[in-house]
Amino acid sequence: MNAGIPSTRTARLSVIEQLLGQYVVKSQQQLVSLLAEEGIQVTQATLSRDLDDLRASKVRTQEGDFAYAVPTQSPLEKVMLDEITREQDRRNSAAHVAGVGAGAGAGTRASQHVDIFTPVARRHTQLAKVIGSLITKVVCAQNLVVIHTPPGAAQYVASAIDKYPIDHVAGTIAGDDTVMMITTDNAAAQEKMDWLMSMVGAER
Repeated sequence: MNAGIPSTRTARLSVIEQLLGQYVVKSQQQLVSLLAEEGIQVTQATLSRDLDDLRASKVRTQEGDFAYAVPTQSPLEKVMLDEITREQDRRNSAAHVAGVGAGAGAGTRASQHVDIFTPVARRHTQLAKVIGSLITKVVCAQNLVVIHTPPGAAQYVASAIDKYPIDHVAGTIAGDDTVMMITTDNAAAQEKMDWLMSMVGAER
């Protein structure tokens, strides 16, 4: 089994939330070390902002010490909804501008435009803009690619993937925070995992 964690804010927040649930984290320095073990390098200033975004606070443990904890209702749901809302706003704005441009150009000769991107490249870019910031982890197991997302985002990600024809992908199954991409064979699964990671990299 192979796995990858994107270098995105959403992925980092997801890992921080998991670490706070798995360990008794008493200091930010301890959390920095735990993140480093996961392959995530972060500055103290960035970590402080991340903890604020997660609404993490120090609570008293049974031993009488104080450790970081996050609310039961995951703040990542708000992060995910914000990302989806921003993407929908961008798409609506682009559609509006295109409509205005078409109306203004009626009866006049449109300026020539050469599209330097292939249909495949355009599809990759569009899909990256839609879901790139919502993928927190990708795991490859035989002919399956398991995509982890913030809570509530899996069906949105699966729907976005299903709208684009992708070679060697039979389909997707989505839960609440996990998408299973079914490919035709093991080699295709590894290829799609690398493809997804490159897509997330484009949205860093």
